[in-house]
Amino acid sequence: MTLRIIAKLDVKPPYVVKPVHFEGLRKVGTPAELAHKYYKQGADEIIYIDIVASLYQRELLIPYIKETSESVLVPLGVGGGVRNLNDFSNLFHSGADKVLINTEVVQHNPDLINQASQTFGAQSVVLNIEAKQLPSGVWECYTDCGRIRSSRNVLEWVTEAAQRGAGEIVLQSVDRDGRRRGFDLDLIQQVVNLVDIPVVAASGAGTLEDILKVAQIPNLGGIAIASLLHYDEYTIEDIRVFLREHGVEV
Repeated sequence: MTLRIIAKLDVKPPYVVKPVHFEGLRKVGTPAELAHKYYKQGADEIIYIDIVASLYQRELLIPYIKETSESVLVPLGVGGGVRNLNDFSNLFHSGADKVLINTEVVQHNPDLINQASQTFGAQSVVLNIEAKQLPSGVWECYTDCGRIRSSRNVLEWVTEAAQRGAGEIVLQSVDRDGRRRGFDLDLIQQVVNLVDIPVVAASGAGTLEDILKVAQIPNLGGIAIASLLHYDEYTIEDIRVFLREHGVEV
């Protein structure tokens, strides 16, 4: 499997922000500006997550998504506050190629995965995981920017979601997000081994070596990167060249 390099935009409209542990937001630009920048750098995909839509219980702000989609010619995944098939349809009509879902399906209505997969195709349904490790060592799914527990075991949930028709998983770690201390390689490896759909690793890139370590996990589908790009420490091309020099197919 060829590894995709994906730019992740955590959005609190009208700005892209960079949280730590999903909190402590710092403005880093607008979604359209940054999406276009990373597209020009060679990103394989862009992920746009409205990180407060579910928390505030409001609709996605479509004008920002339309503006972002118009600035890129690579697949755009959009999530945050998605509650029903009508939200899926609105996002696709606004330029999204994939829709990320978390709160609604993990807390309320897991059948939405089945319904969306049957209606729009599995390739467009992406399960977004906010994982947090409990003192017992168990990984639990959280929602609403890592604030609310779900009582769902991450490993059991990804297996169920794949069976329901999710076509991809974006795996985020609440404790690693924004800390730039490396990815949780053990969790990522376990999830990759459990499902037959692409898994995108997020949360933890602090150095090129961190990215290389996670890129060497067999069958990983992609790596989503935020801080290293937002603060102009590296470009997408820098990352791609480094990985190729170390034998990773990107």
